[in-house]
Amino acid sequence: MNINPLSSATNLITNAQQKADTAAQTIARLPVQGQEVGSTESFQATDLFKPVLSLKEAELETSAATKIIQAQDKMLGSLLDIKA
Repeated sequence: MNINPLSSATNLITNAQQKADTAAQTIARLPVQGQEVGSTESFQATDLFKPVLSLKEAELETSAATKIIQAQDKMLGSLLDIKA
């Protein structure tokens, strides 16, 4: 089985971006707090937990993908040094 690290990292970044986008939209759709003008729905702090955690997951996934790309670049550079 041939695994392409760059393709895996790119897919991971794409998935993380979609996860962050979904979480950001969820947060944006939450009703404003009761003290603010225009509030018609109640707001619970627990409504924020899941989307904020999704944003953090997306950040960590992007960081992992970056490290995969850096490791591949380093490995490729080492291989080129050996061949030269």
